[in-house]
Amino acid sequence: MPPLSAATRLSLSLIAGGAVANIYYNQPLLGLLVQVFGHDASVLVPTATLAGYGLGILGLVPLGDALPRRTLIVGQLLLLAAVLVLAATSTSLTVLVSASFLIGVLSTAAQQAVPFAAELAPDAVRGRMVGQVMTGLLLGILLARTLSGFIGAWLGWRAVFVGAAGLSVALAGLAWLGLPRTPPTARIGYGALMGSILDLVRHQPVLRRAALAQALLFAAFNAFWTTLALLVEAPPFGLDPAGAGLFGLIGAAGALCAPVAGRFADTRSPRPVLIGGAALTLAAFVVFGLFGGVSLVALAVGVLLIDIGINTALIANQTRVYALAPGARGRINTVFFTAIFAGGALGASAGTRAFAAGGWPALCAVGGAFAAASLLVPLLEPRDRPRS
Repeated sequence: MPPLSAATRLSLSLIAGGAVANIYYNQPLLGLLVQVFGHDASVLVPTATLAGYGLGILGLVPLGDALPRRTLIVGQLLLLAAVLVLAATSTSLTVLVSASFLIGVLSTAAQQAVPFAAELAPDAVRGRMVGQVMTGLLLGILLARTLSGFIGAWLGWRAVFVGAAGLSVALAGLAWLGLPRTPPTARIGYGALMGSILDLVRHQPVLRRAALAQALLFAAFNAFWTTLALLVEAPPFGLDPAGAGLFGLIGAAGALCAPVAGRFADTRSPRPVLIGGAALTLAAFVVFGLFGGVSLVALAVGVLLIDIGINTALIANQTRVYALAPGARGRINTVFFTAIFAGGALGASAGTRAFAAGGWPALCAVGGAFAAASLLVPLLEPRDRPRS
C-alpha cells in the first residue's frame, strides 16, 4: 500500500470538500428557489439532496472495499457534473428535486476519499490523518454556503450549479492524476458486500452507538442550517443570500478543530470529545433560542458553537469506527454515514416544518431536542479505556 503523502492528503482533502459541497449549495438559495418554484422548494430540494446522499452512501460507498477507489471517485465526479448541469437547466420543481436527489447520490465521492485516507494512514496517526482530510470535507460543507450565497446574489441560482459542474470535472482530473492506484481490500460480490454490512451492524456495538450519536447531532445541524436563510432574509434582519452565506465563514472555524480532535482521539479516549461536542451543540441552540431571533451577533456565536461541536464529535467517532475492522472501512463508513445523513434528512425536514409552523422558537426547540438526545449516548455508554 503506498504511503499517505502530503500531496495525497491535499488531493483527498480537496476532493472531499469539493464533492460534499454540492449537497449544501442549495441552502442559501432557498429564498431564490421559492420565488421560482414555490414554497415547496424550501422543503423538497434540501431534503431530496440529503436523502440522496444517504442512499449513495448505502449503495455506492461499500464498493470502495471491492473496487479501486480512484476509479470510483473519478466516475462519480464526472456523472455528478452532468447532473449539476441538469439542475442548472431545470424549469420545473419535479426536475429540480430529481436532479437534487441525484446530486446527493453522486456527491458521495467525498465518502470514498475519507476511508481512502484511513487505509493509507499508519495506525498510530490515523485519527490525525483522517482529521486533516476531514478538515477539507468540513470546510467544503461550510464554505459552500458562503460561495453559493455570493454567486446566487450576483449571478442567480443557476450559475451556482453551472460553476459546481465545472469544479466537479476539475476534481475528477485531480483524482486521476493525484491519487494512487490501490487494490481492493475485499474480493467479494456486491450482494455479499451488502450483506456483510448487516453483520457489522449486528456485531459492532461501538459502531451502532457512534452512528446514533452523530446522526442526532447532524439532525440538529441541518435543522438549523436549512432554515437560517429563511430567518435572516426576513425582518428584522433583511439579509440577501450573500449575507446568509457569510455565516458559513464563521462556522468554518469549527473545521479547524478536526486535526486537534483527531490527535486527542489518537492518544486518549474519544469519549470526552464526544460529550463536549454534543454539549456545545446543545449550548448553541440555547443561544439561538434566547437571542438568535433578534441578534446577528448571537447567531454568529451559535454558529461557531454548533460547528465546533459537530466537527469535534465527528472526528472522534470516525477514529473509533475506522479502528474496528481494517478490511471493511468502506462498509463501516456506509453504516456510519448512512445513519448520519438519514439524521440530516430528518433534521432538514423537521426543521423547515417546525419553522413554518411555529417560527424560530419551534426550530430551536426541535434542534435542541436532537442535540440533547445525542448527548445522552456517550453519557450512558461504557467508558473507553484511555490509551497509554
